[in-house]
Amino acid sequence: MQTVASPKKEKIKLRGHIRYVYKQMGRAIADYDMLQDNDRILVAVSGGVDSLSLLKLFEMRRQHVPINFELIVCFVDTNFVKVDKNYLIEYFKDCGFDYTIKDLALNAKDINCFWCSWNRRKALFEAARQQNCNKIALGHTQDDIIETTLMNLFFRSEISTCPPKLDMFGGQIKMIRPLCYLTKQEIMDFASNFSFPITHYECPYGKTTKREYVKSIIKDLEKESPFVRKNIFRALGKIKEGYLV
Repeated sequence: MQTVASPKKEKIKLRGHIRYVYKQMGRAIADYDMLQDNDRILVAVSGGVDSLSLLKLFEMRRQHVPINFELIVCFVDTNFVKVDKNYLIEYFKDCGFDYTIKDLALNAKDINCFWCSWNRRKALFEAARQQNCNKIALGHTQDDIIETTLMNLFFRSEISTCPPKLDMFGGQIKMIRPLCYLTKQEIMDFASNFSFPITHYECPYGKTTKREYVKSIIKDLEKESPFVRKNIFRALGKIKEGYLV
């Protein structure tokens, strides 16, 4: 792990959309009991807008709440997605974040979304153990959760999703998704207030995935029902087991 000196942080004022996003993250943390004193959190940062916004929100939270927790940033460097990791590292250093880089090499002929995700997750688990972290924070938004729900329903014959909080390895590590109440657009609006080192990386398989197909279905449904995204998300907390097969 690379440890850097912490510069003096300017306290960010909670106003307008920044306040809204900050409060929604706080509500998710409270509802799912995601944060406690002395937590050591590995924050997975890909270089995209969601994960960088999550990191900024955690930094803000340390300034405003009376809870002591540590952050260690983790970037998983793959061999098939080109990302300027030096650009990210400079940002981590400038902000005073402790960080670690995990290299992930996959055989190009075996790559698909599931296999890539599984191996990235494995790299994060390894990093969390090496850094003595008890939690891994992911930047998945409400849109990601909704899309995963439909993908599992359509293509895996199961009703499941990526939950806001999940115990792994008997509770030794907890995975948390503090952006679960926020949409992708809300996160993009939040990020527009800051100078993040967004890498704009693109997976070579990203435009032909089942996730992209599901996104198009949701957009079509929104033409008839503008609240379809929130309805799907809320339905996940209102399972009527007596009406299932």
